[in-house]
Amino acid sequence: MPFSIRFTRGITHPADVEKAITIKTEPAVEVRGHWFGNDRLDFRPQEYWKPGTKVTVNLNLDGVEGRPGVYGTQVRTVNFTIGRSQVSTVDAKTHEMVVRRDGNVVKTLPATTGKPGYDTWNGQMVISERLVVTRMNGETVGYGGEYDIKDVPHAQRLTDSGTFIHGNYWGGDAFGNYNASHGCVGLRDVRGGYDGSVPAAWFYNNSMIGDVVIVKNSDDRTVEPDNGLNGWNMSWDEWIK
Repeated sequence: MPFSIRFTRGITHPADVEKAITIKTEPAVEVRGHWFGNDRLDFRPQEYWKPGTKVTVNLNLDGVEGRPGVYGTQVRTVNFTIGRSQVSTVDAKTHEMVVRRDGNVVKTLPATTGKPGYDTWNGQMVISERLVVTRMNGETVGYGGEYDIKDVPHAQRLTDSGTFIHGNYWGGDAFGNYNASHGCVGLRDVRGGYDGSVPAAWFYNNSMIGDVVIVKNSDDRTVEPDNGLNGWNMSWDEWIK
């Protein structure tokens, strides 16, 4: 996943702020920042992080003028290590998801994506939140009255706008056969999520925040790079402009 720094006071001196943030990696890889608007700065390398990479982020923002008369106060070092590689590819035409870990196929699961008019975004999306059970209400994403499911199991967020890959116990025979959702990626599940053998439970138990889910062959456009931690959808040339 790219890592993201958010500011509460819109930055008008972005170069000074960016200069005060340094990134060191082991093994060494170039990591560059990209601004989305004036309050969000995301960082990533050109390609997916190599598993095991150790990353040190130094925030030396104390005294840095982010906008006229507004100065940073934070001095902080953040360390993290990149986990194993897991990239799962959902094909909206074949209705299946292929899970690859460290480049090797470990599972192929039947799936369903957005039905016509509610097509799932294409592109590379990063898991940013994991919920064993959650409520999904269509009113929160502009689909008022179309659904209100209080116990969606094994839900993993892919976009800020409300795209998840989640368990589905109401989808009948859609999985592997046709697209039936309101834009999410659905995997077969049981109510309550108690059956650990179903596809959604397996995927949830074998995923972590930062894993990539790619959707292809959907009839929608590519997800915006700032809709979630989805900056991988920008070319490197665009990213470093």
